[in-house]
Amino acid sequence: MGHFAPVDQQLTNLLRGVEDVISEDELRKRLRKSIDSQTPLRVKLGIDPSSPDIHLGHTVVLRKLRAFQDHGHQAVLIIGDYTAMVGDPSGKNKTRPQLSLEEVERNALTYINQAAKVVDMDRCEVVRNGEWFHGMEFLDVLKLAARTTVSQMLERDDFTKRFQAEQPISLHEFLYPLMQGWDSVMVKADVELGGTDQLFNLLMGRRLQQQENQPAQICLTTPIIPGLDGEQKMSKSLGNAIGVTLEANDMFGKVMSIPDALMKPWYTLLTRESLERVELLCDPDKTHPRDAKLALAHIITNELHGPDAAQAAQHAFTSVFAGGNLPDDMPEAPVELRDGVIAAFALIRDIHKVSGGDARRLLKQGGVKLIQPDTQDEFSVDDEKAEFGADDLQGRILKVGKRHFYRLVVR
Repeated sequence: MGHFAPVDQQLTNLLRGVEDVISEDELRKRLRKSIDSQTPLRVKLGIDPSSPDIHLGHTVVLRKLRAFQDHGHQAVLIIGDYTAMVGDPSGKNKTRPQLSLEEVERNALTYINQAAKVVDMDRCEVVRNGEWFHGMEFLDVLKLAARTTVSQMLERDDFTKRFQAEQPISLHEFLYPLMQGWDSVMVKADVELGGTDQLFNLLMGRRLQQQENQPAQICLTTPIIPGLDGEQKMSKSLGNAIGVTLEANDMFGKVMSIPDALMKPWYTLLTRESLERVELLCDPDKTHPRDAKLALAHIITNELHGPDAAQAAQHAFTSVFAGGNLPDDMPEAPVELRDGVIAAFALIRDIHKVSGGDARRLLKQGGVKLIQPDTQDEFSVDDEKAEFGADDLQGRILKVGKRHFYRLVVR
């Protein structure tokens, strides 16, 4: 029937890796109606551009939006320029800082560019919720606030925890779920996507749509993936994230560094590999974990940077890490000596562009080496106060961690 696949085929793809669906029976009926009427579902995803960059964790729900697009449905990407100024309290144990409209708009532009690596923006309806919130008068806000109760708000887990811990909850935070829910009313969403921490807000959209005599949207949540450490959720602030704009070689190398236990959820949520193949790749009796990880790194890098960059990144990785060779394209790094010497922590800070504290941490962890390029002999550097002169550094290779190499030039 037209460009819509059969319902069961759509459900298999759309529910892959999904945590919550409210409800599958409703989604099945809505898909059947879509096929019968040849009318695409309106699938909403709201993003608050509270920071300028997105990472692989953000792409999980973006990939789900793309899956709906691939089945012929209409993606509706809401840029929460007004909700971002409130600050989503989901999963937070304190009030989030409020942003200015100018800050939000700057972030929004980079968000859209980065989301385009996953979502087909030519087939995506992009709207800012300021289009309806900007024109609201105070009486309209009061009417919106009257649509729910304090006790209903306190059913939300993070509000409950903060209330019980006597941590402050600002009154404007109660408005956030209502604002997100009102977005669904305004765009007449059939489906809303979000992370598992968004379920309360998605359900609010259902409630408000029912109050407005609209069909209640289906709520579909995706898991929040662990970051590189395999324990905490992926987060730039925790230092365990892979940004979607990260250079291809670094992206490939970082994927190769993940714990083996992360491969199955990452394959499931960050690739289109069939679940049968995922099982084969993630079974150590059938596929060596290193080979499975190489394939995963190639797939992720390929999707975000293209096949040529992915192939080059894999070649660089296997050449350097498996073959024990030095990379061919090391950047030259000028070293500025002070009174003829430089301390180890200052060398790392200046060359690797990190804070002094991060430089000391890298040294203590044994992640810093000096390499003699002709012999490839490595010398560990772990004393932050050790001092080096020109003869110690000129022409040497500074290796920081497993993936960063710098050819030192003393000036």
